Amino acid sequence: MRIRRLAADERLNTSFPLQAYAFEASPMDASRTDQFRAYLPYNAGNTTLVAEENGVTAAAASAIPMRQNLRGAVLPMAGVAGVATHPLARRRGHVRTLMQQLLDGMRDEGHQLTALHPFRASFYERFGYIGLPRRRTAIFSPADLAPLLRADLPDELVWERIGAGYPRWRAYTERCLRERHGFAVFPDFRAVGLRDRDDRWLLSVVRGGETVGAVTYRIDDHAGTLFADDLLADDAYARASVLQFFARHVDQVARISVQVTPDELPELWLTDLDVQVEARVSRPDPTAPMARLLSLDALADQPVGVGRVLVEMVGDRWLAGRHLLDGTTGKLAVLPAQTAAEGSVPAARLTAAGLSALAYGVLDPAEVVVRGLGEVPVDAAVELRRLFPRELPHLFADF
Repeated sequence: MRIRRLAADERLNTSFPLQAYAFEASPMDASRTDQFRAYLPYNAGNTTLVAEENGVTAAAASAIPMRQNLRGAVLPMAGVAGVATHPLARRRGHVRTLMQQLLDGMRDEGHQLTALHPFRASFYERFGYIGLPRRRTAIFSPADLAPLLRADLPDELVWERIGAGYPRWRAYTERCLRERHGFAVFPDFRAVGLRDRDDRWLLSVVRGGETVGAVTYRIDDHAGTLFADDLLADDAYARASVLQFFARHVDQVARISVQVTPDELPELWLTDLDVQVEARVSRPDPTAPMARLLSLDALADQPVGVGRVLVEMVGDRWLAGRHLLDGTTGKLAVLPAQTAAEGSVPAARLTAAGLSALAYGVLDPAEVVVRGLGEVPVDAAVELRRLFPRELPHLFADF
């Protein structure tokens, strides 16, 4: 087996067809090759590795150079995608080998975090990934939004095709990146695909000249469904402005389906709102995203609660070792273990998935123990809760 990095146009006849077989209807139509060619520019900066056997592509995996907010710090993140194996080469360890080399390279290039959408969560948990909450989908009738038509809201609305409004949309998502835990965005070369496809409407909520909310959407047909992508809003006023706009479609569509962040509660938006809220996770699809730390540098200088704990990282290629996590100054310092006198600091034994779960705020230390992701004595759990309080991340980028 030989592993090599692809040149950009090599993807047409190697990784793209393999991904299509794994994730699309098959056999693919001959016209799909032309679509692959049109898709090449949006993969220009990706790192794609393939495993070859006798000149045949046996497996492929790609990493997208992205950025993600981890508790207020915007850090380089490797978005892993397009992981696929030839049907005659499956269950022979090719993906494991590719993942190790892919993440080795991305870490060496400075990527401190990584995220993906798994085909099976348990497979990637062995690589140190931990599950993040899946976005919710809220489905309701526009007629139930009628009370909002009487609301006097402080915002202006801008309605345009995404092709024209892309700069406004991109600027707003960049601000969300700086302000929202877990939020991740594509690099420019990938993000412009939304602009170039121009297959969405963009509604922007503007207050005092600044965008405070936005959503992209499409309508499938008259008397059909208005499908809205992630509803992003700074506050309840901005969200209400979007919903008020949707209410004006009462004589056009029968249903509205909108994706919302994990911490949204659509059942509390309005009295008498008949709403179905769902976050379905199944295998092989749809799955919830996963993420992990690739470097402990991701934690350095994070604003944290006052806590101090010694962690022994076990069973991981990238985070192995003993480290003192010291938050006594209000900012986290990652120090050598010998900085602390033996027995003077509570200690925990964690897997990479266990520490990542705490850093991303998705599990309590007790849940880390229950899930078999570490050994955390009571005194260490107290310190870890101070350092890493629960906080729901919203990945946003879908890849």
